[in-house]
Amino acid sequence: MTIKVAVDVTRKFTASADINTVFSLLSDIPASVAHFPNVQELVDLGDNTYRWEMEEVSSGGYSVKTLYACQYNADDEEKTIVWTPIKGEGNGVVSGKWQLTEVDSGTEIVFTTKAELTLPFPRLLKMVASPIIKSEFTEMVETYLSNLKKLWD
Repeated sequence: MTIKVAVDVTRKFTASADINTVFSLLSDIPASVAHFPNVQELVDLGDNTYRWEMEEVSSGGYSVKTLYACQYNADDEEKTIVWTPIKGEGNGVVSGKWQLTEVDSGTEIVFTTKAELTLPFPRLLKMVASPIIKSEFTEMVETYLSNLKKLWD
C-alpha cells in the first residue's frame, strides 16, 4: 500500500548579491544542490536532467527513500530557472521555478516548488504521516534557502 502526499512551497527573499551572481549559482544545478540537505546523490542523466536520490529516513518501523528526476531550463534573459518532472523516475514528481529580479539592495528571489510523493505507508497512516512528511520537506527547503542566503549576504 502507498499514500500520496502533495507539498507546495513558495518563498520570497532578497539577497545582497547581484542578479548575475545569484543566477550563476542557481543555474549550475550540481553547485546549487550541494547546499540542499539530505541529498545522498545527484545523478546526471544528461540533457540538463538530474535524478535526486535522498538519504533514507526511518521511523516507526518504516523506511522511506525519496527519488525523483527533473529537467532544468535556465533562461539567462528572463533570469528564471524552471524544473519539470521526469515521470517514471522514482517515487516523486517535483516541479518548480526560481524567479530573480534585480532590486536596489541586490536580488529579489522567488522560489516555488510542488512535489507529489508516493510513499510506502498504509492508508491508515496517511492522517499521521502526511503532516510529518510535509513538515520535513518544507524544513529541508528552508535549510536549503538559508544555506544559499548565507552565501550571498
